Amino acid sequence: MKQNLFNLGFFGNKTTVLATTVLLSVSGLSAQTFSNFSYRGNDAIYTKNPLKADEFYSPILQGCYPDPSITKKGNDYYLVNSSFAMFPGVPIFHSNDLVNWKQIGHVLDRPSQLKVESAGISAGIYAPDIKYNKNNDTFYMITTQFAGGMGNMVVKTKDPMKGWSDPIKLQFDGIDPSLFFDDNGKAYVVHNDAPDKGKELYSGHRVIKIWDYDVENDKVIPGSDKIIVDGGIDITQKPIWIEGPHIYKKDGRYYLMCAEGGTGDWHSEVILVSDSPKGPFKPAPNNPILTQRYFVKDRKDKVDWAGHADLVEGPNGKYYGVFLAVRPNDKLRVNTGRETFILPIDWSGEFPIFENGLIPLQPKLKMPAGVQNQTGQNGFLPNGNFTFTENFKNEKLDMRWIGLRGPRENFISIAKEGLKVKPFSSNIKAMAPTSTLFYRQQHATFEATTTLQYKPKSEKDLAGIVCYQNEKFHYVLGLTKKANDFYIVLERTEGETSKVIASEKISLGKDVQFKVEAKGDAYSFSYSLDGKSFKNLGGTVSGAILSTDVAKGFTGSMIGLYSTSGNDIQP
Repeated sequence: MKQNLFNLGFFGNKTTVLATTVLLSVSGLSAQTFSNFSYRGNDAIYTKNPLKADEFYSPILQGCYPDPSITKKGNDYYLVNSSFAMFPGVPIFHSNDLVNWKQIGHVLDRPSQLKVESAGISAGIYAPDIKYNKNNDTFYMITTQFAGGMGNMVVKTKDPMKGWSDPIKLQFDGIDPSLFFDDNGKAYVVHNDAPDKGKELYSGHRVIKIWDYDVENDKVIPGSDKIIVDGGIDITQKPIWIEGPHIYKKDGRYYLMCAEGGTGDWHSEVILVSDSPKGPFKPAPNNPILTQRYFVKDRKDKVDWAGHADLVEGPNGKYYGVFLAVRPNDKLRVNTGRETFILPIDWSGEFPIFENGLIPLQPKLKMPAGVQNQTGQNGFLPNGNFTFTENFKNEKLDMRWIGLRGPRENFISIAKEGLKVKPFSSNIKAMAPTSTLFYRQQHATFEATTTLQYKPKSEKDLAGIVCYQNEKFHYVLGLTKKANDFYIVLERTEGETSKVIASEKISLGKDVQFKVEAKGDAYSFSYSLDGKSFKNLGGTVSGAILSTDVAKGFTGSMIGLYSTSGNDIQP
């Protein structure tokens, strides 16, 4: 996937209406205290497609949850996603039925596991693979960490509910490693790599390699590596970016499934079969088995970029596949990022195929037999349109809150008044940990509110909200000080250029409300001094800089509760 960093398609969300309100209650406090947060999603696709009793929505994880991998032990299913420079890293979810999911934590939740302090947001953790090894009753998560000199690494645990080991560095190059544990006790690692030196035939030419894996010592066996796929399904067609490999065993045969075509608009999933885990592998005649690349560009309720999949045997023996895809906006741009979708698998023939994975994807699926949809109930994550509220009264933050490049606990604490933020001297533009708490944008249409008690002491102090794609592409709407006066400022950062779009002096005698609204590509920022009428600040601006196609990289847009003592925005 690293190779695709500048190879993404130019697509985006469904038409977006975003409203984010920040209430600044000035009480003379020098500390920044967020006392509540509320997020409400209201996408038209869900209102137009209400669920019947036997249906559920896909994506099952909305917002920036890409590169899903899934495994099972008994009727316990565990799913993980890429997290890049987010901290903690590799969110992990649990289900007993593939419909109702709970987040149980993060695989990488300690600085000893995650070395992303100076990483760009799209560096860090790529394409984690989770596997249960029934031979030793152990779970493994293997991944590539582009930070801290780590490279390919593995962590393991007997119980995913109870935390994971420190990383074990693995001695091979390439990306997207995946483990396969055979019934006879043997183990293997497959991964993407560059062709042997001097044998690269074209840009995007990659190979899939396999190694014998020493389970006792957690290392690949030197000299055991072998190329099992060269280029892709048909190298005469110059396929690009063969990656994300997984091996499955069914009916005594070995199936190798890979992503092909890059993680943009030519993304797809392909399958091969062999009588040995080391090949030779025969491609299915009907490849790809999943893609959205063949349809008209401006189709209704568009879903795109489908690929990077993983398979699991579901309830009643039926297989399912999880994969990433995006939902573009009116300008064909991606703001919510790559999300986790699911489809049933038809494996009645020699090769598996995603059911309805070769036609335009639909928002609803039939539930597995006997399953009840409990979305948003009994501790299960909500799906579709929902409201998330946080009063910051619990000692532990909801697991959906994340930091960047370092632990959240380094800058937050929970007090009676709410969430207290200790501002860092680094600001939101820094390739360093920032004192910003993020919540993923999960809908095309949503509103979010928060209450903040804050009084800046100098022009170096600022607190408010960020609409953030990465360190070089974002908006900041905040309260700061200049001389003896207080100002609301709106700054746009695009690449190397930051510009104050508008600023206005205000009196802090009353509460101040901030609002961000967007519809598709059109964003507007406003404030209110009476809590009723809002005054626009800066007119209508483009949300393109919050999209993956403009900002590049692999993440989605996030809402950040932001504070800094290193403010460089001047009214």
